[in-house]
Amino acid sequence: MIPTIEWRGKTVRMIDQRKLPGKIEWYTCKGYKDVIKAIEKMVIRGAPAIGVAAGMGLALGALSIRVRSYEKFKDRFEEMAGRMVKARPTAVNLRWAVERMSLLVDAMAGKDVEETQRALKKESETILAEDIDINRKIGKNGQRLIPKKATILTHCNAGSLATGGYGTALGVVRAAHEAGKKGEVIADETRPWFQGLRLTAFELMEDGIPVTVITDNAAGSLMYQNKIDLVITGADRIAANGDVANKIGTYQVAVLAKENKIPFYVAAPLSTIDMGIKSGDMIPVEERQPKEISHFRNYEIGPSGVKILNPAFDITPNKYVTAIITEKGIAKSPYKAAIKRLFKK
Repeated sequence: MIPTIEWRGKTVRMIDQRKLPGKIEWYTCKGYKDVIKAIEKMVIRGAPAIGVAAGMGLALGALSIRVRSYEKFKDRFEEMAGRMVKARPTAVNLRWAVERMSLLVDAMAGKDVEETQRALKKESETILAEDIDINRKIGKNGQRLIPKKATILTHCNAGSLATGGYGTALGVVRAAHEAGKKGEVIADETRPWFQGLRLTAFELMEDGIPVTVITDNAAGSLMYQNKIDLVITGADRIAANGDVANKIGTYQVAVLAKENKIPFYVAAPLSTIDMGIKSGDMIPVEERQPKEISHFRNYEIGPSGVKILNPAFDITPNKYVTAIITEKGIAKSPYKAAIKRLFKK
């Protein structure tokens, strides 16, 4: 698997996912503003990966602070953290990572600035390592739900490219494959960024896992024809009641799955569950630029000036979710109680 993001000396570099699969190109960040830009411009995407990037970005920013007093350092760091948390509003892992790094700065009160800088860099490396380990645990827990020869539908990309490594939804697929369950994957193309076509298909082909790409509006037909055994997706934020925010188009897939009596699973780390959000109605949904729909590679494909609505995510109510797969176990309805039990493990 290609590493999604890593430290390279005093810089942070990440695979530029806008260029895949045609070109494997590294995007180098020399400062925290470069990381913010990378998150905003979709160089790196996927909730867990964005969280890792935020941690590294703040550690990178901290290294550039040239002051001696802890108080001045903290003021500058908090300013950076405030900018970082606004990079994308829906994926809660971004805020989670920013808060984790800020808490570390609080804990270093009275310490030498250089010591605090080293601690932040080490913490960002820990976040990355933990994410990969968590994904493998998600995969191990989730693969038990996968039949031996299942055809799995997935939407968007929740693989190693969307995380620190290994993946959430695709982590379950990988773990099932490693366990000898020789199934196959059907990937929705996932407009308008085509993460399913460009990224999910690329990852699975690299791993030798059979994959077929379909248009987003073909899923229901295949379900009706009994050609899909289960659906598994990732998540960008999960409310305390089990409502799920994920890439736009997930909701309609979940509704179709329930109508056709097909299990709909969500794979995500506990850091994606926002216990401060009671239901999906409270989750902010990012609205992105119209050009992502009206243009393809800078070529305008629609009538000039047409009005465009481009929400990046939608909300799937918990009644459509069969189970939520996490590193601590599997939650099923009633979700509010089940999720609380996972956090206590």
